[in-house]
Amino acid sequence: MNLHPLTIGDITAKIPIIQGGMGVGVSLSGLAGAVAKEGGIGIISAAQPGFLDPAFETRQIYANLKALTNEIIKAKEISNGGIIGVNIMHALQYFDAYVDCCIKNKVDVIISGAGLPASLPELLTGTNIKCAPIVSSLKAAKALLKRWDKRLGKVSDFLVIEGPLAGGHLGFKYEDLTEGMENEYDREVISIIEYVHEFEKKYNKKIPVIFGGGIYDRSDIDHYMDLGCSGVQIASRFVATKECDADIKFKEAYVALQKEDITITKSPVGMPGRAIRNPFIKARELEKEPITKCYNCLAHCNANEIPYCITTALVRAAKGDVDNALVFCGANAYRIDKISTVKEIMEELNA
Repeated sequence: MNLHPLTIGDITAKIPIIQGGMGVGVSLSGLAGAVAKEGGIGIISAAQPGFLDPAFETRQIYANLKALTNEIIKAKEISNGGIIGVNIMHALQYFDAYVDCCIKNKVDVIISGAGLPASLPELLTGTNIKCAPIVSSLKAAKALLKRWDKRLGKVSDFLVIEGPLAGGHLGFKYEDLTEGMENEYDREVISIIEYVHEFEKKYNKKIPVIFGGGIYDRSDIDHYMDLGCSGVQIASRFVATKECDADIKFKEAYVALQKEDITITKSPVGMPGRAIRNPFIKARELEKEPITKCYNCLAHCNANEIPYCITTALVRAAKGDVDNALVFCGANAYRIDKISTVKEIMEELNA
């Protein structure tokens, strides 16, 4: 049986799958456009999209905004009228500028995590862009929704929950990411959904709750829909596709993964992150990597204290130098055994 469509305000995705934003250079126009074309919601990552531009070394924000503009335009062309959004980490330097770029280029949705994007609804005043925060706890959901309600008289259009099996940066304390905690997490998901219902009543609107983190097959999707979610966010599953924007060696690293190759590491962002425990990560467990250049990517970053430059490490990954890089992945990435296509995955998940 086909999945029910996902409606957010006045936009509807035929398939309730949002492709997770993955930076640097993993989810750009190729992947986002392909997912949107197949009826899902395609998401471009705003994390250093201009890394291939020669100007990136000296004028990062210029290169990034130029690239983001181009990627949005290309994704829309590929999608053939599909829904295109952008993931903007709240921890990014120049957060407001990235939001403004999305407004100018008329994206459909903005999703923001890596911190609580308190200013996002206000920045989008007067636009038709749908916005969602990423939260991992009821506490975070309460803090943000109460603040928007009290200060702005607004609420988000939808909300994304990222659970403990997600890839990349995680909204949990390092010590709390214990084996099997996902088995208890369903209660947190239900509590967040129930809390969102209060704002649905107050604002007389549907606020879809989307779950992401460890979603691999249709049984995973059905499980979270049964809990009350309106859709799911999937990232890692789309990496090993022909349309993914990352280098072929990045994709092959996913296909070669074994379960024991995946670890939780401490990211320079200040949050734990799930990644491949490759030679780079093993070396960083022993010593820092000297930082010779700051790319001004994060609003709060001290190059003298962090173990390595996250931009440098992620750019290497996107370019295919996967043994000497930070390669983020979800907990179930090891289940991927071949390079497929977005169309094949979407058809499988919607069957």
